[in-house]
Amino acid sequence: MLTSYSQSLDILHSHIQTYEKIENIALTQCLDRILATDIKASTNNPQFPTASMDGYAIKFSEQDEALSIIGEVPAGVFPSFKIQNKECVKTFTGSLMSEGCDTLVPVEKVEVKNGIIYIKEKVSQGFAVRKVGESYTEGEILLTKGTKLGYSEIALLAELGYFHISVFAKPIIGVLSSGSEIKDLGESLEHPAQIRSSNHIAIANMAKKLGAEARIFPLLKDDMQKTPSVLKQALNACDILVTTGGVSMGDFDFLKQAVKEHEIILDKVDVKPGKHIKIAKFEDKFIFALPGFPYSAMVMFNLYVRELLNAWFLQEKDYVFKAFASTDYKKKSSHLEFVACNVEFKDGKIYANLKGKKQGSSAIINNLNHKAALMIANDDIKENDLVDIVLML
Repeated sequence: MLTSYSQSLDILHSHIQTYEKIENIALTQCLDRILATDIKASTNNPQFPTASMDGYAIKFSEQDEALSIIGEVPAGVFPSFKIQNKECVKTFTGSLMSEGCDTLVPVEKVEVKNGIIYIKEKVSQGFAVRKVGESYTEGEILLTKGTKLGYSEIALLAELGYFHISVFAKPIIGVLSSGSEIKDLGESLEHPAQIRSSNHIAIANMAKKLGAEARIFPLLKDDMQKTPSVLKQALNACDILVTTGGVSMGDFDFLKQAVKEHEIILDKVDVKPGKHIKIAKFEDKFIFALPGFPYSAMVMFNLYVRELLNAWFLQEKDYVFKAFASTDYKKKSSHLEFVACNVEFKDGKIYANLKGKKQGSSAIINNLNHKAALMIANDDIKENDLVDIVLML
C-alpha cells in the first residue's frame, strides 16, 4: 500500500534535525537571508521625547499666551534649553524636545512677531511629540529567529547599529540529472529520441529561490557500474542531493538501486505526479530522488525539498490556502493529484482556474508557467467547490 501524502510529510519531518549552520555576514549582503538569532532592542527608541514636525516646543497649558522664542534646536543637536513660563523653543523634525516642553505647535499654526509667537490654532497635549519608546522599548524582541530579512528588517538592523548579522548559512543543494537520452545545454541532438535536459536548470533555480546554493553536477548516463560512485561523490559535495530520473520501473533505472544503498525513509507516495519519489538519508544529509519528467520533478521539489528547507529555516507554511474552483475537474487517477492551475482574485474571492493548462503527461513544463499553482484533487471537483491550493515557487 502506498504511503499517503500527509503520512509522507510526517515521515519526512520525523527525520529532520535542527539546522545549525550559521554565518555572520555584512548587513549590506543580508537581503532575503534568514535570521539565525533573535534581535532585541538595547535601548528605547526614541530615548527622549522627539519632535515629529517642524514647530515650536511649548508647555501645553500656555497656548493662550504670547511666548518668547529663547532659541532653536536643529536635528542632531542635544538641547541645552530649559523653558520657563511663557517661553518656547523653535524645534525641527527629529530634534529632541527641550526640558519643560510637552507639546509641539507646527509652524503653520503660529504667527511670529519680533521673537514672540502667537498661537492661531490650538493643538492637543503631546501633539507631534514622539514618546519615549514609541518605536520600541529596551529589551523588546524586534525580530525573531527565522525572519526572512527584507528591506524594512534590514533598515531596522541598521538603525539598531548592526554591521554584521548572524544568518543561516545557505545549504548546498546538489542537482544530478540522469538518463542516456538527455543532452546538456549547448549539446546538439543527434536524433529525435534524445531530449535536452531542463530538470537540472529548473531544480537549481528553485533551490536558489528557497535561499539555498545550487551546485549542478554533470549529467549522469545510465551506467550500472558508475552510478553508485557518482552518487557518493555528489553527496559528499552538498547538504541535500536532488536527483532526477532513474527511479521508476525501467530496465535502465540504476539510480533507484544506488539510492537504496542509503537509509530509505520514503519509497513511493500515493500522489500524481511523482509517485515514484524516493527520499533517503545519509548521516545528516538528504537525498531526494525525483522523477525524470520535468513537471513531476518541479512539483515534487516544491512539495518535499521545500518542506525540508522551510523546517530548517523555521518558515511558516504560508503557501497553502483555500480557493474556489472556477470549473469542474475530473480526476485522471486513483491517486491524490496535484493539478497545475492559475490563481485569480475576483469579487473579493480567490479562484483556481485551468485556463491554458494542457491535459497530458507529466512532461509539460509550460503548465507551470505564469506563476502557476497546484490544485489538490482528492476527488472529482465541481465548479465553486472549495479546494486546497499550493503556490509554486
